[in-house]
Amino acid sequence: MSLVVHHPIFKEIYRIGEDGVPEFKAFVDGRWVWGQKFRDILSPVDGSVITRISVLSREQIERAIEGVYGEGRHLIRNYPGEKRIESFLRAAELMEDAFDDFVRTLILDAGKPKGNAEGEVKATIERLRKTTFESRAILGDYIPGDWSEETLESEGIVKREPYGVVLAITPFNYPLFIPAAKVVPALLAGNAVLLKPASADPLAAILFVRALEKAGFPAKSISLLTIPGRFMDDVVADRRIRAITFTGSTEVGEHIVKIGGIKAYHLELGGKDPAIVLDDADVELTVDKIVRGVISFSGQRCDAIRLVLVQEGIYGEVRRKLVEKLREIKPANPIENENAVMGPLIDEQSARYIEEIWKDAVDKGARSLTEFRREDNYVCPVLLEVDKSILPELRAFNEDVFGPVVILVKVKDDDEAVEIANSSRFGLDAAVFSSCERRARRVARLLEVGSVFINEYPRHGIGYYPFGGVKDSGVGREGIGYSLFQLTTTKTIVHNFKGYGVWEYM
Repeated sequence: MSLVVHHPIFKEIYRIGEDGVPEFKAFVDGRWVWGQKFRDILSPVDGSVITRISVLSREQIERAIEGVYGEGRHLIRNYPGEKRIESFLRAAELMEDAFDDFVRTLILDAGKPKGNAEGEVKATIERLRKTTFESRAILGDYIPGDWSEETLESEGIVKREPYGVVLAITPFNYPLFIPAAKVVPALLAGNAVLLKPASADPLAAILFVRALEKAGFPAKSISLLTIPGRFMDDVVADRRIRAITFTGSTEVGEHIVKIGGIKAYHLELGGKDPAIVLDDADVELTVDKIVRGVISFSGQRCDAIRLVLVQEGIYGEVRRKLVEKLREIKPANPIENENAVMGPLIDEQSARYIEEIWKDAVDKGARSLTEFRREDNYVCPVLLEVDKSILPELRAFNEDVFGPVVILVKVKDDDEAVEIANSSRFGLDAAVFSSCERRARRVARLLEVGSVFINEYPRHGIGYYPFGGVKDSGVGREGIGYSLFQLTTTKTIVHNFKGYGVWEYM
């Protein structure tokens, strides 16, 4: 099984190898080039080699950085905002034309069920088109000087300006949308971009960069770093890079800050999203939403529900219905079953990790309400019933578990639920289920998280609503317009008109 793309715009960026496997170029300093060597990309669907990508040499990495710094940052800044919008809209059209190629790439390269893959491509296209919404977020401020004696007869303009070169590092779970969600606002703001896609499934990002290039963006304003993670320390520390936007684990985020030095950082990190179920909640709606929040993309989402806190009055009913629904769900091969709701985890190592987490919990006293089943990297949903007294001891509670594992805990009231939720070192999202707006709103106010979803499972979508975490879940906010603030800085320009008679104060 190989990953062949058919749209004409991709014809020049790959070739078919001697064994029939496609081999893709990288994009460096405005050109598509072959790397020093190739790396096999394995499909999580069945472990087969579906493509090979070029791996850049250290000389090519330097060329990529110098290209965006030496020329690219000036070219994109001198590419008028109106033309940037036109290019984003053109890229959206190209992606629509190549829709099937992008969908098949996400199925084979990331193991996504067809519905998830189609949804991600559509969301990326919409994100490109929503640049028409957010361009006004670049507007600055005018400050009159007559409110302080020392600034009389002057005025100030505060501009939002690009940093210059932005490094975007993206994860495997949304290998098309997250690169777009970082590259789009960076380019829109007038930055040049170095994009480091996930090593596990980089092809969607490669195709996306091709669409941007063909849409008319200055070619040297973006480069692709198809390199192993071990090469990234030198890149992160490079002083020519002035801002880093990263989505991934808390541990890697901390490492980036440690070696990166003085830069601007936007970090969207790990989560432990709790769902708080109050005793007046609509049980059918609640269970349906929680299940979706647990199994969507096999739980490989930073905003997946991983902790369910249910009040005593309805605990038994919620428990029973959760068990029923989760037992019905089986992961399936998304190639063979287009209607699959769950596919594989990204690799077998990830599946083994889920098994370790499950064993740790059971050994420490948790009760597994669903039978643990794993075949290669296909894992059935895991529901663990846990007494609140042992919760802090579990790896399932303390670690950012990327998979279909959820902890169920009985609580006596709203305040105890909030206390347990806030005891996590993470603070990305939370969900509150209640038929009483007043109670739900009070709980939302008390939760130490970046986003609260009422009667809905956490999901970031295209970023129409801003999102981001507190505590160990990150720094900054992502979303339409909000990402621009993370990827721009301010410059104050003061005009002195003293003695020119522009103002005549009393």
